[in-house]
Parts: sequence; structure tokens; C-alpha cells
Amino acid sequence: MHSDEFYMHRALDQAHLAMAAGEVPVGAVVVNAEGEIVGEGFNTPVGRHDPTAHAEVQALRNAGERTGNYRLTGCTLYVTVEPCLMCTGAIIHARIARVVYGAPEPRTGMAESKANLFAQPWHNHDVVVTSGVLAAPARRLLKRFFEQRRQSS
Repeated sequence: MHSDEFYMHRALDQAHLAMAAGEVPVGAVVVNAEGEIVGEGFNTPVGRHDPTAHAEVQALRNAGERTGNYRLTGCTLYVTVEPCLMCTGAIIHARIARVVYGAPEPRTGMAESKANLFAQPWHNHDVVVTSGVLAAPARRLLKRFFEQRRQSS
């Protein structure tokens, strides 16, 4: 089994793909209980003209297709930035067992920054959350992206 840092590096690889595509650089991977990456994705809402095409949703869709099941019980989702409201709902619906994220998202984060939706008692299962894994490189990537955008505006 690899470490959380190993899988977060794979999520950061996805975030770099988003940045290269002109999208906000967020990446995600889904890892099954055996340690195999079964899904990956990066932000593509601009390019796909799809407001739901966040990295987490893309990775969940990819994992569902690859495993033949939308229920990803026992899987861990690694994402470079704290999930938003929409992504948190998708993660819970997919029955993800654990979420590991890098940088907090102070404006829209729903794991700790604005609320902790994963801790609510009405869900049909528990999601364990680990934060701050490789937060610094994730934050640097976001900062560089937004600095470049401001310079080109």
C-alpha cells in the first residue's frame, strides 16, 4: 500500500492537467481498498460547458465506469482542494469511505472551512476526512493559476 502523499501526488498530476487546459487546477483520484487507482479526474467545467465537471465528480464518474458500479464502497478519494457542497453530496452518494484533501477552500469548503457536511448524522454511512496532505503544493498551484489569470486580464 502506498501512502496518502503518494496518491495526493497523483491528484496533483491531475491538477496540472487542469491548469494546462486553462481550468482551475484541482485534481482527484479514487483508490480502492487494494490500493489501485480506479478513477481520476480534473476540473473541466469551462471546457465541457458543464458546471458539474469538478475534479471530484470527474474522478467518481471515471471510477464508476471502470468498476461498473456507482457505489464506491471502501474507496478513498484524494483531491487537491477541499470539496464544495456539490462534490460533498456526490462523494456521500457514491459511498466513499474516506476523503483526503490538500488545501482548504475558505470560501466554499464543506469538509471544515464553511461546514462539515461529512459529519452530519443523517447520512447512510460515515466518511472519514483527512486534511492538509500536500496542502502547500496544491495551494501554490492555485495561487500561480490565479496570478496568471489576473496578469492576462
